[in-house]
Amino acid sequence: MSTTLFDSPSFANHEGVHAFFDEKTGLRAVIAVHSTARGPAVGGTRMWNYATSAEALEDVLRLSRGMSYKNAIADLEMGGGKSVIIGDSRAQKTPELFAAFGRAVDTLGGTYYAAEDVGVSVEDVAVARKVTPYVLGLKDGPEASGDPSPVTAEGVFRSTLVVARRLWKQDDLTGLTIAMQGVGHVGGYLADKLHKAGARLVVTDVNTELLAEVAARTNAEIVAPDAIYDVKADIYAPCALGATLNAQTLDRLTVKAVVGPANNQLATPEIGEALFARGVLYAPDYVINGGGIINVASELRARQAGGAYDPAWVEAKLGRLMETLEEILERSATEKRPTDQIAAVIAEARIEAAAAERDARRRAA
Repeated sequence: MSTTLFDSPSFANHEGVHAFFDEKTGLRAVIAVHSTARGPAVGGTRMWNYATSAEALEDVLRLSRGMSYKNAIADLEMGGGKSVIIGDSRAQKTPELFAAFGRAVDTLGGTYYAAEDVGVSVEDVAVARKVTPYVLGLKDGPEASGDPSPVTAEGVFRSTLVVARRLWKQDDLTGLTIAMQGVGHVGGYLADKLHKAGARLVVTDVNTELLAEVAARTNAEIVAPDAIYDVKADIYAPCALGATLNAQTLDRLTVKAVVGPANNQLATPEIGEALFARGVLYAPDYVINGGGIINVASELRARQAGGAYDPAWVEAKLGRLMETLEEILERSATEKRPTDQIAAVIAEARIEAAAAERDARRRAA
């Protein structure tokens, strides 16, 4: 029996789920708006060669909910949304496809703002921007924030230092081995930062050419994709797609911490509980990878105010995010609860408070 939208375990009271098809360009896209309680839904666009449309739907539902939590944890005046385009980003990208996607985004009238994500570049986003104002992550103009990947990597790097201080009582990463799964947009920047801070890296990626480049400049050891779970390391850094922490991989990990930028790392909530029970410190993904969306938020803020991108504002938000991470780790230790549960409580409280305030305004109008 096939699962329908409302029966899906990933459906979490989403405000809207929209499917788009354009015969001329071959566009097949789904945009999910999880919450607009804190402001317009904002989240990246992923282009991936999903095996089925049901798989694409599950992904966009999970990712959009994650964006609501991520934006709330980063204390941004934005809700959560996400979009996926079904297709091979290496073979099926065309300007016409992204123009059609831009027109699809435009029909939502500002309920959702799109940005780049896996398989989508700032250049692709710029094509969509020609037909809709509801696109962020641009590289031109006074408000443009550019590629968010470096800021995402900076947030994850700082989070790694927070974890190193907590577990190993050191201010850098000297002597620590980090197993990195994926060295793409964010992973590549992160590898450079970790290497500079003294970490020994063991890396893998399906893109062997890119993998060789990153390994050469960071003196990293290369392993096969599936072998990354068996690496004797201190920290596992998932930097690719989600759900790599699952029942099949859990017993293979020997690390003391998981700190990486990939979204939806836990295949199920039970995996978070299992990590906690084993004494593995899990830095919740949507907390530590919030740097990119903070960068994008500065662009939206500048556009709304008619101003310019403000790196000082981004830096202040990033600093506050690290304080929130410290709070989550401390509460997890004192309350004896998994970190992902603590983070969810904080995010949900902020979303619910904003929704209550919005409903009160509506009643008063």
